[in-house]
Amino acid sequence: MTRTSITQASFLALLLALSASSVALAQDGEAADPAENPNTGEVSDMLVPQDGALATYQEHVRALNACEWDALLAQYPNDAEIHLPEGVVVKGRQAIGELFAGFVLPVEDGGLCGITFSEESRFEVGGTEVVQWVAEADFLAEPYRGSDAYVSDGQYMAAMVSTFDGAELVMAGADEEMADEEMTEDGEAE
Repeated sequence: MTRTSITQASFLALLLALSASSVALAQDGEAADPAENPNTGEVSDMLVPQDGALATYQEHVRALNACEWDALLAQYPNDAEIHLPEGVVVKGRQAIGELFAGFVLPVEDGGLCGITFSEESRFEVGGTEVVQWVAEADFLAEPYRGSDAYVSDGQYMAAMVSTFDGAELVMAGADEEMADEEMTEDGEAE
C-alpha cells in the first residue's frame, strides 16, 4: 500500500467511526430545553428514551433512589408536569429540575438523599404505571407510604401524580427534639 492509500483508508475508517458514534448518540438521547440544578450548577439538556411505561417508571425510581439528578431530568420532556398534594402542579423541565435538586441533597443539607422507595403493588393502565410504594431510610422514624401514577408517552415521563408530601415524613429523633423543647431552663419537664 502506498502512503496515499493508507491515508485514504485511515480517513475512511475515521469517517465510518464518526458516523457510527453520531448514530449511537442519536439513539441514546434527544435534545431538550436545558434545566439547571440551582444547588450544583449542573445542566441537563438531554432526554434518554426508555422502552415503554414500565421501563420509564423503573428508571425514575432507580434514579430517585440513587439521588441522580441528571438521570431524573433525562426522563422529563419540556412540557412535563408533576401533580402533588394540595393542588400543587410543577410544570416544565426547569421547575421539575428545581424540585428534584432539593430532593437529592443530603439530609444534613435539607434533602432526602438516602431514602429508598420500594414498590408494594403496581399495575399498568395504558401508558400509566399506578404504584403503591413505601419509603424508608435510616433518618426516618417510621416508613412512609404513598401512591403515584407515572404517565409515560412510551419513552419519557409526560406527567406524574404523587401523594408524596415531605412535610408528612416523621424524622428519626423528632420525638427527642420535641421533648427537649418542652424542657424548662432548669432541665425539668413542663
